Amino acid sequence: MQEESQSPKPGAQWVTIDADSAGQRIDNYLLTRLKGVPKSRIYRILRKGEVRINKARVKPEYRLQSGDLIRIPPLRLAERPPVPVPSQSLWHCLSNAILFEDEGLMVVNKPAGIAVHGGDGVSLGLIEAMRQVRSDCPYLELVHRLDKETSGCVMLAKKRSRLRALQAFLRSAGGVDKRYCALVVGAWPEKAVLVDAPLLRMELADGNRIVKVKPDGKPSQTQFRILERFQLPGVGDLTLVEAKPLTGRTHQIRVHAQYLGHPLVGDSKYGRDDINRSLAAKLPLRLCLHAAQLAIPGHEGGDLVVEAPLPGDFASLLDVLRSGN
Repeated sequence: MQEESQSPKPGAQWVTIDADSAGQRIDNYLLTRLKGVPKSRIYRILRKGEVRINKARVKPEYRLQSGDLIRIPPLRLAERPPVPVPSQSLWHCLSNAILFEDEGLMVVNKPAGIAVHGGDGVSLGLIEAMRQVRSDCPYLELVHRLDKETSGCVMLAKKRSRLRALQAFLRSAGGVDKRYCALVVGAWPEKAVLVDAPLLRMELADGNRIVKVKPDGKPSQTQFRILERFQLPGVGDLTLVEAKPLTGRTHQIRVHAQYLGHPLVGDSKYGRDDINRSLAAKLPLRLCLHAAQLAIPGHEGGDLVVEAPLPGDFASLLDVLRSGN
């Protein structure tokens, strides 16, 4: 077996904990800081007392305090392949995609077709690209996710404390208000204002993952509001709706729309292939789902509302529908 390539063994590291890193467990801190070191190795150096905080041994559950001085012993880190550099066009696109920024938060208008992070065959995602585009930000982490083919508002935290606060806010009732624009097949019924249907993530025999409405799924609710109706020869009725997820489940809007019999246009997993083919013959087609607005009440003493305009491809499709051609 070929040995894993490793970098030279570095010397001991000395780290002083600042207020933003305080509060997390030492094991979690080391797992994040020492990427490439096996989890078992990290717990071994903690157990053996090779990690010292203020010259004393600590247990994995010790919570860091501001001003703590940590000694991290010399370790060999497995070399990782370099992260690909964004293309010039992607670099330019992301440089101009920042909708809002303050000292702890950045909201980016994610293009459709780029995953929020690398992995599962994706070498470069939004977060990896933004860390290069904004190399002036020493800390940059995803607060939440969007599907690869969904465009629109994505929050990135520039501080660990802001990451924790925003993620807790997302989990709380009445937290971050997220609004999406979605184009669906058919005439959306006027009375379909709230879809309350539990969702269960499943893995198919071929390894693909899918979400379905199931009684034993997680509670899931989405509010819908009709924005505009269309009729197109050869296609029939289509409806532009606003979707407000009250819970944050995987593929929630897409599956709730499908559950009502009105799947999203351009959805290759839950949609109507015949409708998608008909529309794709007129112009390039994508998943017609866009995270159009984020509202964070009480953000830094006021209410923050960030809006992402419809991208050109989505807007062009709506123009075609309005023309009726």
